[in-house]
Amino acid sequence: MTFIERLTSEVLVGDGAIGTMLYAKGVSLDANVEHLNLVRPSLVLELHREYLAVGARVIETNTFGANWTRLAAIGLEKREREINLRGAELAREAAAGYDAFVAGSVGPLVRLKGEERELSAAETTEIYRRQVAALAEGGVDLLILETFTDLPQLKCALAAARETGLPVVANMAFLEQGRIAGGLDVERVALELAAGGADVIGANCGAGPLEILGTVRRMARVTERPLAAYPNSGFPEYVNGRHVYRTTPDYFAERAVEMVEAGAALVGGCCGTTPEHIRRLAERLGGMRPAVRQVVVPELPAEERREAAAAGEGFLARWGKEPVVTVELDPPKGFDCEKIIAGSRALKAAGADAINIAENPLARIRMGNIALGHLVQREAGIEVIVHVTCRDRNLLGLQSDLMGASLLGIRSILAVTGDPARIGEQAGATSVYDLNSFTLIKLLADLNAGVNALGNPLGRGAGFTIGCAFNPNGQRLEVQTARLEKKVANGARFVQTQPIYDLARLDAMLEQTAHLDIPILPGIMPLVSERNCEFLHNEVPGIVIPDEIRQRMRGKEKDEGVREGLAIAKEFIDAVRGRVGGFYLVPPFGRYEIAAELVRYIKEK
Repeated sequence: MTFIERLTSEVLVGDGAIGTMLYAKGVSLDANVEHLNLVRPSLVLELHREYLAVGARVIETNTFGANWTRLAAIGLEKREREINLRGAELAREAAAGYDAFVAGSVGPLVRLKGEERELSAAETTEIYRRQVAALAEGGVDLLILETFTDLPQLKCALAAARETGLPVVANMAFLEQGRIAGGLDVERVALELAAGGADVIGANCGAGPLEILGTVRRMARVTERPLAAYPNSGFPEYVNGRHVYRTTPDYFAERAVEMVEAGAALVGGCCGTTPEHIRRLAERLGGMRPAVRQVVVPELPAEERREAAAAGEGFLARWGKEPVVTVELDPPKGFDCEKIIAGSRALKAAGADAINIAENPLARIRMGNIALGHLVQREAGIEVIVHVTCRDRNLLGLQSDLMGASLLGIRSILAVTGDPARIGEQAGATSVYDLNSFTLIKLLADLNAGVNALGNPLGRGAGFTIGCAFNPNGQRLEVQTARLEKKVANGARFVQTQPIYDLARLDAMLEQTAHLDIPILPGIMPLVSERNCEFLHNEVPGIVIPDEIRQRMRGKEKDEGVREGLAIAKEFIDAVRGRVGGFYLVPPFGRYEIAAELVRYIKEK
């Protein structure tokens, strides 16, 4: 009898956690558990047999993280096929003599933190194609795709898995209230996976058994496919360097009975579950048959599109009527805010429309820019554009801080990925990068639509004007333009560029981005000396200074250097008047008086 045939006639019990148990057996917490298939196969074989001995009838291979992205991160990418093949062989060997199925375990790809180039769907599918092919070669009976939080990635894995001809279980790891990132709910995910060809649909990981129970009930109402449930053993506690799960095997088994009554036909355990949990599961579920379900299969609804709030009031309100000028000022390294307040007042008096405040630029510690931005708006009476990076806060912290920024009256946000922490001065600091600039823009658009990243309502929209950065100085301008197109599609409503010194480069940028119909403020950073010029050209990423300008700055220092730098900036401004609607000024070393002179020059002409 095939795996799917068995699921229609009886409830099958899966195994429990792999990593939890291997660590409990003394494996180092920093070890790669999939590599154990090659270096300690007896330990993996022992664990498979323990689960089978207590009643598991579907065991998973130790290959959850054996995809190219995860293995490449630790230098094992060349052993990808070997690790997956051996993982399948070990589980197959353990199952010999048991009436049991072997499931090839496939997990999500690791994110390339800080990288803004995302893998294409074709690249993602190819990575999974290699993994599932090795598992199929090793003799697995089915494939189980699990702990996915990104539906498009799961659909790529599903497409690759279906090519093997094996049955496929597709498990999503749902977040709060049965949603995934982006706000899609249980029902839509179930319909999407059914449409994608999953033989069994389910949920794993996430919260504890009670949360998974609710998810199973919701899935059971919209799909006729067999359902799977692999909950964690509750929420973990961090004790003596390890995560300890407190849910008892008896409680776990009681909730599993309810999952079967709700429609689950395949039930196992995820993080924190042990052979004892599976023993109690097998005892309670033994002899049970899948529940008869009343299913109403709705049509797959069109995916809701959330539009970002368009730029209206604020510093862009005068766009197209007069030149719009924003100026960047650095936050202080300590608590003294007098210089930035004085600079903001002087720039407002000169005619500037907004003050940019970066967030720990170059990963150097400075005052938090959201609170500082609120202070500048209150004390200087000029709008601020707060730069928000993905480096310093996780997804949870970003949402909380952005809601707080809206509460404080911050209305303009520039979304940037942020320089990695390793280039900064704080030893031991790490980069977070739960998001990149693309996904941060989407989050901001969601907040504008009045929902958080899970799609849960917030009571009102955040009211942000969303900005993004653009680098016109790269060798392949078409690549940067494609990135900008994606940012605009995600919700960006204005653009500020890296400093430009080359008129030909600016002309090319304007030509390639004209179809986007979005305000673009070219960056201008006045030079102040030969040393400053050479440093920017040679050491600062994203800045390229033409040879003729470098020649003009040669030998010029102090006041002479400032005069020459201002002359170059004014010539650039004059050359592009009428072709751009504004400028983004970045005064060197926080010298706002230089920027104020340029603001007056722009506004008075």
